Amino acid sequence: MAVVDNPQLIVGTAESFECDSPEVEVSVVMPCLNEAETLGICIRKAQNTLRDLGISAEIIVADNGSTDGSREIAERMGARLVPVTLKGYGSALQGGISAARGKFIVMGDADDSYDFTQVGKFVEKLREGFDLVMGNRFQGGIQRGAMPAIHQYFGNPLLTGIGRLFFKSPCKDFQCGLRAFRKDAIQRLGLRTMGMEFASEMVVKATLYGLRVGEIPTRLSPDGRSRPPHLRTWRDGWRYLRFMLLYSPRWLFLYPGAALMIAGLLVGLWLLPGPRSIGGVTFDVHTLLYAGMAILIGFQAINFAVFSKIFAVTEGLIPENTRLNRLFRYINLEVGLATGIILMAVGLGVSLAAVGYWGAQHFGPLDSARTLRLVIPGVVCLTLGFQIVLSSFFLSVLGMARR
Repeated sequence: MAVVDNPQLIVGTAESFECDSPEVEVSVVMPCLNEAETLGICIRKAQNTLRDLGISAEIIVADNGSTDGSREIAERMGARLVPVTLKGYGSALQGGISAARGKFIVMGDADDSYDFTQVGKFVEKLREGFDLVMGNRFQGGIQRGAMPAIHQYFGNPLLTGIGRLFFKSPCKDFQCGLRAFRKDAIQRLGLRTMGMEFASEMVVKATLYGLRVGEIPTRLSPDGRSRPPHLRTWRDGWRYLRFMLLYSPRWLFLYPGAALMIAGLLVGLWLLPGPRSIGGVTFDVHTLLYAGMAILIGFQAINFAVFSKIFAVTEGLIPENTRLNRLFRYINLEVGLATGIILMAVGLGVSLAAVGYWGAQHFGPLDSARTLRLVIPGVVCLTLGFQIVLSSFFLSVLGMARR
């Protein structure tokens, strides 16, 4: 057994493969799990295309545990067989990519839904200087029956739209399984996901790290298998969405948190002087209490955004953020402690004023509407100040880890 570049993947030693040139320019990688019905067709199409174009190439079948004769088909047809033991679409592809000898890699599913005769177009784009060339099924055409309606008109457009919004990616089909890339450029990204979300991770990280991304219209045909596809609509759709949310603390935490804080602050200031009426509805201290809660939850969400961003940069999941680095030149532990202590002092002062009012009533029953207009802001300031102090220390710990 041989270990590939990714230490999480263990692969078997690939069989020898003869090329027209000692240097392989293109490696065609096909992830495979029980694709005996269509694997031979895909290999033959790729072989004929590469031969006609005169490209020095190899074909790699990254097998993820097939038991239907797919391995024997790959070996019989002269493809390099790379067994990958760790299960998952992303695992299979990472194993195949690590074993590839080509400067350029073209990856495509082995179900005969993608047209491997287009390999030359992808290679030409890479030769032009692109780092990642994506297929676009919506521009190239989706044949009848090739994609479930819920994927074609809802799932894929929605996930691609979210990806373009979150990451400013030029890609218009995040999940297309036919794509090509420079091996060295993609390996520098440190791709980690093991499942179907691997397709989105590649696009997201390529965008974040400033790789040059292009597209080619790609036709999608109905796959040639008699069994159902490995893709599961809701499970894999959620994995795609979850990945994009986790990779975008700005949209997951920062924007919702900022919106909550601003809304809570505006409503709180509006209600502090006294009850307010809109139409026949009166808003009083009960709404003020929820406004205070919105401020605290919003601040906590913003904290999570900053923590997540720093952790992701430290772990190499995303590139350095120059704006965040500049911000931390001015917002440090001492500034955070001072801000937190001031807020705690304000909160304590307001709370003491509320106790003084209670004392003036001889510590008897109180007018709750009047008292809560002091207690709620006091509690919010105390809590917010304490959170800022703790967050400042935690950010300093994260900063030490980065240094």
